[in-house]
Amino acid sequence: MVFPRIPLQLCWAHKLRNIAEKVRRKEGSCVAEAAAIYRASSKNQALLAFRLWRQAWQHRRPNAVACVERDLDHLLSFFSVPEAHWKKVRTTNVIERAFREVRRRTRPMSSFSNTESCDRIIYGVISHLNSSWEKTPFFEFTHST
Repeated sequence: MVFPRIPLQLCWAHKLRNIAEKVRRKEGSCVAEAAAIYRASSKNQALLAFRLWRQAWQHRRPNAVACVERDLDHLLSFFSVPEAHWKKVRTTNVIERAFREVRRRTRPMSSFSNTESCDRIIYGVISHLNSSWEKTPFFEFTHST
């Protein structure tokens, strides 16, 4: 809604967890092979890796294949940004870290006097994180997935 022309990027870490829920433990190679899709060197290579993965798993685990196929365009959006940013763009780790920090700061507070007081706390936490990220480059702050 706010940025309608920005491509949507879904999180690969979450998608791999979704696949893992759809396969048996002994079929863990399904998840590992799916990870090869996002590790490709280009979008075309990723599409080829997906086709090979789909061919290998379609008959055994159609739900896992459908899970990726349904969102493939949104899973490969990260290829449209510079390669140096791929590892950070393909997951939601940074956003989740910010939400976790907000929860960590607000949960001990038993109540807020009004909505504005809660907004101020959240603003303060996000502002602090932003200043931390200015000091520590984005690529060093997060761990890659």
